[in-house]
Amino acid sequence: MAYEIDLSGRVAFVTGASSGLGAQFARTLANAGAGVVLASRRVDKLKDLRAEIEASGGNAHVVALDVTDKASIAAAVAHAETEMGSIDILVNNSGVSTTQRIQDVTEEDYDFVFDTNVRGAFFVAQEVGKRMLARAKGAAPGSFTGGRIINIASMAGLKVLPQIGVYCMSKAAVVQMTKAFAVEWGKFGINVNAICPGYIDTEINHHHWQTEQGQKLIQMLPRKRVGQPQDLDALLVMLASDQSHFINGAVIAADDGFAV
Repeated sequence: MAYEIDLSGRVAFVTGASSGLGAQFARTLANAGAGVVLASRRVDKLKDLRAEIEASGGNAHVVALDVTDKASIAAAVAHAETEMGSIDILVNNSGVSTTQRIQDVTEEDYDFVFDTNVRGAFFVAQEVGKRMLARAKGAAPGSFTGGRIINIASMAGLKVLPQIGVYCMSKAAVVQMTKAFAVEWGKFGINVNAICPGYIDTEINHHHWQTEQGQKLIQMLPRKRVGQPQDLDALLVMLASDQSHFINGAVIAADDGFAV
């Protein structure tokens, strides 16, 4: 008998859903039956993704979100729940990076990375999590008590890489943030886990893998290959499901062994 995970009746909120891994996460959750809230600053891209999901029989809604603006976070989450119902699954995916040597990092570079990757991720999780907590305590209605929060960290949070030191620092903070939320919220049935992807081929970096520098990097990888966005599908759906009820505070590397 085939094993299948069905997320029908659940609502998933995906940040950074306009491209790359975020868009793939949204497609995957919709294919598993969840209603998906697509959140990002690039609303036009979100509308295209919504049309794609709906054409495949899924259910999606678009909200504008700037994770560096706390008021924008509160408004986006409130709007999402008004339109789609209580949020059961959060995929905390928004992230940015810069590339330079540590001595060349400016205050603006540092704030750019940390404001999105750490501060933004924290307040998105807090805003969604407070609503999950209210339902768990019986103070708010909802069809599902508890919740699933999946923070997208990076193997760079586990292994420092040259010229993206600030990004590595920010993703290490996401790893610790995941554990902190898990410790405090686990008793309410809210499971908080982190995925640490390795090098993944997306439309944003696809051209890089064709360059001489990109090819050299591939040759340094354990199996001399980069991953595809769909390589994270099974892990994502499992962590979003009831079947992950015994997995809390986990930091899971999905990097083809690079951080070992």
